[in-house]
Amino acid sequence: MTLHATRREMLKWTGLAAGATLLPSVVIADEVPPRKRVLRLAHLTDMHIQPELAAAEGVTACLHLLQSLADGPELILSGGDTIMDSLATPTDRTKLQWELWTSTLKNNCSLRVESCLGNHDIWGWDKKLSGTTGDEPEWGKKWACDVFGIERTFRSFDHAGWHFIVLDSMMPHDETVYTARLDDAQWDWLQNDLAATQPQAPVLVLSHIPILSACVLAGWSEIKPGDITVSHQLMHTDVARLRDLFWKHPNVKLCLSGHLHLRERVEYNGVTYLCNGAVSGGWWKGDHQQTKAGYAVIDLFADGTFEDQYLPYGWQVKV
Repeated sequence: MTLHATRREMLKWTGLAAGATLLPSVVIADEVPPRKRVLRLAHLTDMHIQPELAAAEGVTACLHLLQSLADGPELILSGGDTIMDSLATPTDRTKLQWELWTSTLKNNCSLRVESCLGNHDIWGWDKKLSGTTGDEPEWGKKWACDVFGIERTFRSFDHAGWHFIVLDSMMPHDETVYTARLDDAQWDWLQNDLAATQPQAPVLVLSHIPILSACVLAGWSEIKPGDITVSHQLMHTDVARLRDLFWKHPNVKLCLSGHLHLRERVEYNGVTYLCNGAVSGGWWKGDHQQTKAGYAVIDLFADGTFEDQYLPYGWQVKV
């Protein structure tokens, strides 16, 4: 069927078309500028270096691999439990482990390394098994601090526009074990540090023990009918007040931890909590549950966002 338009209709349509060309352009969506990556870092945790099970060889392989990446990291955050154990270990064995770590790092790593303490890095809290008295100059956390070249176990620094906070998760519980929390001095320091940080500076928090975790429930806790018990050694017992503090400072974006040897990501109140497995996997005896031995690579962006990936490095058990 043929449609015929009158002259008046043709003029009307022509006028509408002409008018449309005079209207301002309609922007459907603003163009989003590309994010600017300011830093790529590697998070290595729970290396548990020791002479046995080729642990030093495994740490070396991991360090070589991450430094050979085409787009490699510029900074390593070491998440604690650097050595297999000094909590219940005599002097000579502790010295052997720290010397092994120091030489492995010196010979195989050219990157800046910022370390936090793990529970196994603390010397002699179990006095009976370690044969210590508590009066030794290096007793407790002092030995690890000297190895890491730090004055105290908690601190902060600024790098690439981000503010980094390193926490000490381990406080004495009794004569042989620890509990996961901040003491009063560290808590006061943390509040003051966040208050003094520029609100536009995104914040990354590094701790050994997770501040908040989900895999602690499925991977570690004792589960009884109608009840789940979380050990005070597996997750921060002061999580509630840390949660409330972070809520007051929305520039706190990312919390990194280890300790559990499991990989997880928890999003809560605008903060992402990443537990990044373990370089040692299941203490150099294979995978730990469903998590392979590996490390994380994390990209930090100027706008406070980040991207992360967990990279197993293919370590095979050696005896």
